[in-house]
Amino acid sequence: MNPFNLFFQFADSFAFIVLSAVGLAVIFGMMGVINLGHGEFIMIGAYGTTLVANAGAPLVAAMIVGVIVTAVFGFLVERTIVSGAAINWVAERTLGRSVIEPLYDRLLDSMVATWAIGLILTQGVRIVFGNSIPQLNTPLGSIQYGGFSYSVYRLVLSLVAVCVLVGLYAVFTHTKFGVRARATIQDPETARSLGVNTDEMYTTTFVIGSALAGLTGALYAPSLTVVPSMGTSFLVEAFVAVVVGGPSVLFGTTLSGGLLGAINALFTNLYGTFFGQIAMLLTAILVIRLLSNGLTGLVETVRDRKVGE
Repeated sequence: MNPFNLFFQFADSFAFIVLSAVGLAVIFGMMGVINLGHGEFIMIGAYGTTLVANAGAPLVAAMIVGVIVTAVFGFLVERTIVSGAAINWVAERTLGRSVIEPLYDRLLDSMVATWAIGLILTQGVRIVFGNSIPQLNTPLGSIQYGGFSYSVYRLVLSLVAVCVLVGLYAVFTHTKFGVRARATIQDPETARSLGVNTDEMYTTTFVIGSALAGLTGALYAPSLTVVPSMGTSFLVEAFVAVVVGGPSVLFGTTLSGGLLGAINALFTNLYGTFFGQIAMLLTAILVIRLLSNGLTGLVETVRDRKVGE
């Protein structure tokens, strides 16, 4: 087993899992909403980046556009008024409320609603743009070592994943927004009584999660095939990572990304990509079965025992 291959595979898996999961984790941890349209939000970011880059814009500028487009779409989904004669039954109950707002802390309802949004996005993009669009080339070349090579851009993605985690940690722990966000997560009623606009916090959180999904799509647009159904592969790993990570949004995502990335890298190097995926999913099943609160729940239990000694 080549140690460089193992390291690069781990970096690649870690980046993919973290970038896929972090937007979903932020929305779920803050709002109690499982966004099964998360993969399609990633797809929007990838399409926005690819289309703008193909129009002649620099890649970085195209990525920024992809992120902004996805964030705006997330805002519209979170704030759109439901009305219309064709859905009077729904309108009577949600008039003046957003699509997402009535679904806070209603896991099954949020899953069905956001899954439907994802289906609409996938088919809408397929109708408008067809089954494929001109693809982008992967920038930055590759590293040569021995008889192997590895994409420099893929290595950059792993650094970006770490930067995203560090940036979000700084935002949620060292800013007024972060204090209000954590207060809203822990006790929204008390936070509201202390003057925190929880509706605004929820909207901002959903936009941030959408922007992170758009960032993921934008970053992977040059290295993956951009098609309407591309979001599925992101959603599966994101959902698994969030469940394995447990209730702590950032810490859980970091731990699950490290564990699942290491398992995937090891078995991929030994037996191939298929067995790497199988090993990762089996690991997730074992963690979910043995640790009801995920990896962060285990860490908190160990910490509490040490404090009690």
